[in-house]
This record gives sequence, C-alpha cells and structure tokens, in this order.
Amino acid sequence: MKSLKLIFSFIILCSVGVYSCSDDDSVNDNYADSFDRQVMLANWADNLIIPAYQDFNTKVAALKTASDAFAIAPNEANFSTLRQTWETAYTTWQNVSMFNIGPAQSTFLRSFLNIYPTNATNIDANINSGNYALQDINRKDEQGFPALDYLLFGLAETDAEILQFYTTNANANNYLTYVTDVVNRIDALTNEVVIDWEGDYRATFINNSGNTANSSTNVLVNEYMKYYEVFFRNGKIGTPAGVFSAGMQTPENVEAFYNKDLSKNLCLAALDALQNFFRGTIYNQTTTVESLESYLDFLNTMKEGDDLSLLINNQFNTSRDLISALNTNFYEQINTNNLPMLEAFEALQGNVVFLKSDMMSALNINIAFESNDGD
Repeated sequence: MKSLKLIFSFIILCSVGVYSCSDDDSVNDNYADSFDRQVMLANWADNLIIPAYQDFNTKVAALKTASDAFAIAPNEANFSTLRQTWETAYTTWQNVSMFNIGPAQSTFLRSFLNIYPTNATNIDANINSGNYALQDINRKDEQGFPALDYLLFGLAETDAEILQFYTTNANANNYLTYVTDVVNRIDALTNEVVIDWEGDYRATFINNSGNTANSSTNVLVNEYMKYYEVFFRNGKIGTPAGVFSAGMQTPENVEAFYNKDLSKNLCLAALDALQNFFRGTIYNQTTTVESLESYLDFLNTMKEGDDLSLLINNQFNTSRDLISALNTNFYEQINTNNLPMLEAFEALQGNVVFLKSDMMSALNINIAFESNDGD
C-alpha cells in the first residue's frame, strides 16, 4: 500500500497551498510575455473547439435519429443501433466537456449532459408519473448520457428483458417517451452551443485576448484545469477509488456504471482530449498549432533543468500507460484490485502540480476556482 500512502501524503502536503507544490525555477524570472494570445485563441476556436463541437453535434444527431427510429419501432435491431450511437456520442462528448465557457457555461451543458451517478430512483418516478421538467437544473442527474446508460443497460439483467420495458411493459410508452425526451434535450442543448460558437461567440472569444482574470485565455485555462482535477481526475478515478473518502471505495460512482465495459474507454478519450488541447493538436489530426505547450516553450519555462512542457507531456503519457493497463471495467477493477486505480490517480495528480502550479504561474494566470479536495 506504499502507493496509497504516497497519494495521501502528497495531497496533505499540497493542501497547505497550491503554490507550495511549485518550484521557484518554474517561473521565468525575466517575465516578458510578448506571446500572441490572440493567434492562440483563433487556433483554439477554429482548429480545436469548434470542430470538436461540430463532430459531437453530428454524433448527437445520429443518436437522435436512432432514438426516433426506436420510438417508432422498438425492436431489437433499432435498440442495438440506439445503444451504439449512444456510446459513440458519449465517447465524442469527452472531447468537448472541458470547454465549459461561453455558451456551454450559460446553458449548463456539462451539468445537463454528464452528471453521474444518475438518479435511477427519480428517473423511475418520472417515467411512472409522466410528470417531469428536464429544464430544471435540479433534474440534472435524471438526464443526459448517464440517464441513457441506465435506460439502455440498467433496467434488467438481460438485453431481452430490457427491451421488454419498451414493448410489453405496462408503461412502455412512458419509457419510450422518456428516452426520446432525454435525447432531444441533449440534441437541443448541443445545437444551441454549436450555433453560438459558429456565430458571434467565436469573435467574442478571440478578441478577448488580454491577460485579465476575465480574458479568454485565463478563463479557459481555469476551466481546463478545473475539468482536469474535478471532473476527470476525481470523477473518473479518484472518487470511485476512494481517494477522498478515507479509502472507502464507491465503485458504483464510476462513469458508465450500467454499461461497465465503457468506463476505461471514456477515461482514455478524455485524457487524449486533455493532452491534445495542451499540445494544440488540430481536432482529429496530428498537426499542432499555437497552444499552451508552445506558450511555455516560447517563455523557455524550465523546472529543475527540464522543459516544463516536456514534463507535462511525459506525465500525460505515464498516466495513459497506467490507465491503459486497467480493467476495461473500472467497477470490477476497484472491487478486485484497487491499487492500480490509486496508482493511476497518483500519476494524474503529478500533472496537477505541473499544470495548475507551474504552468499557470509561468503564464501569469491566477487560479480562479477551488477544487476543495486538498490538491
């Protein structure tokens, strides 16, 4: 359990203050930032963010088409297609979840699309009563991809038994309606965000290129870091593995709890998206553009004699190796051998120091959020 002890010791040490985790040489003593943030913002918008949202929107449209077909003819073939399009859209969602700014923030996109664990009890009550309002922020854990995870995989033990809820069950029409309503809401919210990014918000984002707390770079980097810590490191690994509950594991809190074999794939997709954003990798390509990596290199940011950008990428790669070695089913991994989950968390924690402390300090970006987990 040496690894577990290292994790908790490290968290306690760093909780004194985030900058206590940073070495002095990670900050340029001769700070003179002439890096063109506006060029970086334009590349982020045009090559990373908007293409990712457009791809996600396409996958959601396919999900809606499958949902509509299933509502008309709830047969085995349409059910299989609906499940497949859900998985594809859910995986693609991992590419945009970090971009919680502008239209995504104002629509509460992430809250409505991916709060887990889902509230199965309330979903059942909604279906039985036929009385619900998914627009209510208090209903955020009764919809989105986790709700579909329950509705498509968690209603019964076998696929045939699940399908019966939509065919022969006394409330079959209500079940079909609820699935349709959840999918339509995902589609409507996604469309709204994409339209805004393709419209006026793109220029607003790019032109806000200063170095104030409300500038686009500072806001997005803070959201990126918050996503990395709270929704990625904690949500996908730390919380279900018991890191923040005195070692008490809660495997039922894994992402995709009902379709359990998807949990690792979602985690790896999110990790790739995080590193691609750091590196400025054009969406679905290998070419890179101006990015946080090139920004750090422009400033010649070093840590203990090494390029900080290299350390960050190496830590991403180490994390990927450890997560790739996990069971495809995180629920089973936690229940049978939790230590590899804790080791993966420890690797992810290493990049909290490099990104949140060293990188943000070098870029002169103040931390504008609290993760409340002793990071």
